[in-house]
Amino acid sequence: MPELRRIRVNGVELNVALAGSGPAVLLLHGFPHTWELWTDIMADLAGRYRVIAPDLRGFGASSRAASGYDAGTLAEDAAALLAALGASSAAVVGIDAGAAPAFLLALRRPCLVRRLVVMESVLGRLPGAEDFLADGPPWWFGFHSAAPDLAETVLQGHEAAYVDWFLQAGTLGDGVRPAIRDAFIRAYTGREALSCAFSYYRALPESAMQIERAVAHARLTVPTMALGAKPVGAALERQLRPVTDDLTGHIVADCGHIIPLHRPHVLLTLLQPFLADDEVKAG
Repeated sequence: MPELRRIRVNGVELNVALAGSGPAVLLLHGFPHTWELWTDIMADLAGRYRVIAPDLRGFGASSRAASGYDAGTLAEDAAALLAALGASSAAVVGIDAGAAPAFLLALRRPCLVRRLVVMESVLGRLPGAEDFLADGPPWWFGFHSAAPDLAETVLQGHEAAYVDWFLQAGTLGDGVRPAIRDAFIRAYTGREALSCAFSYYRALPESAMQIERAVAHARLTVPTMALGAKPVGAALERQLRPVTDDLTGHIVADCGHIIPLHRPHVLLTLLQPFLADDEVKAG
């Protein structure tokens, strides 16, 4: 089991799972997940790396922040966490809500990010995701960011059924282990927990502007890997291609959105050689 620590960074207290030793690997989860999204890959990575898996601000057991759910602030949280842990650089892996902060961190601070892996997300309004967004964003984007408190009011008392829908859809109906399911449900139960989670969606327009401004002034120079499954597919790779110097893309076959829990062994076969390519420099 990883060590759990509470670390104060950038005005919030993050709940952080730590395992292993060696070059740092920072794992950033999405919705409706916590650091436990990475449970099935952490032990393998910890054999060669210092694995750092926080609950994002407001998510899971991290402190409920009143603001700061835009990608730029979440990226600064990640940078501050690495500094607090004495890590001068890290390979950064982000999925879903964690992908945009990981991207901005690598774009703004390439000296801090050795390698970048992003999966199953789209980056604001960057070109390349038109096919995925042809019928509009996924329905829950609008629901979560609609009139203030609407989603919280509708869902309070029904959190388990709501989270279950995402876990089933995100694994193509296979679901996740009961212990992981229960952890996610606990993390998103209660009005305050829901409000923090939905604040990420309500900050998406600000995050999109941050991404547009960032790519207008810089290119992504760190080695990057984009992973897709169902439903995002190759959209993220297509968005990254024009702004990235060194990009590798993969589609994980027969896999739902929650790649680390649905196909952890396949994910490891992609991650391990990609991270190992940089071990000598990272050491």
